[in-house]
Amino acid sequence: MAKVEIYTKAFCPYCTRALKLLASKGVAPEEFDITMGGPRRAEMLERANGRTTVPQIFIDGRHVGGSDDLAALERAGKLDPLLAA
Repeated sequence: MAKVEIYTKAFCPYCTRALKLLASKGVAPEEFDITMGGPRRAEMLERANGRTTVPQIFIDGRHVGGSDDLAALERAGKLDPLLAA
C-alpha cells in the first residue's frame, strides 16, 4: 500500500470528503492539521508548489492535488493503481 499524506484544516468539508474517499479504499493517511498554520503549513506550501488550499494530498511523495483532483483520479480509474503501488 502506498504512503498517503494529507494536509487538512478543521471544519473543512473538502478535507472530510477526501478523507472519506481514502477510507473507502482502506487507506489511513498520515494527516497534518494546519489549522493554526506553523511549520507544517510552510512545508505544505513548498511541497504543493505554492498551493494554499486544503486538502493537499500526496501519494508516495507525489503531489496529486486536492479533493477534486483525488475524486477525478477515482472517476478515471487511476486512484487504485496509485494506492496499490
